[in-house]
Amino acid sequence: MNQSFKVFCQMIGLATVLSGAVCLAAADDNSVGLVNKQTFSTHDFQTFNGSEIPVVNIGWEAYGELNANKDNVILITHFFSGNSHAAGRYTEDDALPGYWDSIIGPGKAIDTNRYYVISSDTLVNQEPHNPLVTTTGPASINPSTGEPYGLDFPVVTIRDFVNVQKALLDSLGISRLHAVIGASMGSLQALDWATAYPDFVERVISVIGGGAVDPWTIATLQQWANPILADPNWNNGDYYGGEAPLAGLRQALGMVTLQAMHPLMFNQLYAASGPGESAPLHDIRANFTVVDQLNAAADARTTFADANHVLYLVRANQLFMAGFSENLRAGLSRVSAKTLFLPASNDLLLQPYLARTAHETLMELGKTSYYEEIDGPWGHLDGVYLIDQKAELIEQFLSTD
Repeated sequence: MNQSFKVFCQMIGLATVLSGAVCLAAADDNSVGLVNKQTFSTHDFQTFNGSEIPVVNIGWEAYGELNANKDNVILITHFFSGNSHAAGRYTEDDALPGYWDSIIGPGKAIDTNRYYVISSDTLVNQEPHNPLVTTTGPASINPSTGEPYGLDFPVVTIRDFVNVQKALLDSLGISRLHAVIGASMGSLQALDWATAYPDFVERVISVIGGGAVDPWTIATLQQWANPILADPNWNNGDYYGGEAPLAGLRQALGMVTLQAMHPLMFNQLYAASGPGESAPLHDIRANFTVVDQLNAAADARTTFADANHVLYLVRANQLFMAGFSENLRAGLSRVSAKTLFLPASNDLLLQPYLARTAHETLMELGKTSYYEEIDGPWGHLDGVYLIDQKAELIEQFLSTD
């Protein structure tokens, strides 16, 4: 089958049929194999904005073996629509492995013969209804009321994601990270780890990310929230006992897909659609094929997603600045880890200048930082689908002192 369709299926997170191509991926001889999902809980969690969450539950998985000194740990932090499933399969018949299976495993760039690799679900994960995701957020039950939190759930930040991960590592007796590596929203977490716990982190790899969002990025991300806010069924976040705002959620997830891609690949995937289509010419209610296909993919993703969780994720990203200080330079001044920035040249969402600014700021501060761009047709998604383009560089960065 066409490789483009295979990776597109991974993007929408489903084993499905698209344009006659069945989305399946062959098993990798160097895969981490079957993995187990575990659950971590912490109590009376204090958020960055001064609120408290009585109970936080997150899912996590790991690959490789923890050594006796517990100093071979690499933390993988996931992207906006992702979860902890970074490598391997849960069952033999899983259609697709974890999203970075190409670089995580025995003998791969992130070598599980050497490293103990941990990945966890974030707070307010996009898919709280996914049986393979464990997360706490607006859809969770508020123990004080016995009902879903809704908008009573506190606003959370990337720093809160990091602090939950820190609590997980503390529970495992891990006091040092060989590296933190993440893509997109995961890259924000990775860099913030180095500012929040500078003595804990030796290396950071930031893939398709940056050091801080700017007004343009904040406004762009808001386009993901607006369809939900405009859906009458959203009901100010109080919809758990009634009709969910699925129309707004579908539009939001379609916008995420669209903006994460570059026209180079999007136009290949939807080449059959165009201004010559007959139906849109004769009926204003008729959609172009590309619109129907994008809507169908987004509609499938609503199965496990939650509208409020998407809003909270948007806000967490909009609030990001590494170090959460008065400015980026002050925040990055705390970094002692070596850093490697890998933005995608054709990224139209988190554009390369965001990573370049962070890299140059670290260099000005006398820190050790490296920068290379990923070339490809996918845009933002090159950081997931073409990450093996930088496999050798990642392996070298992890191996050098």
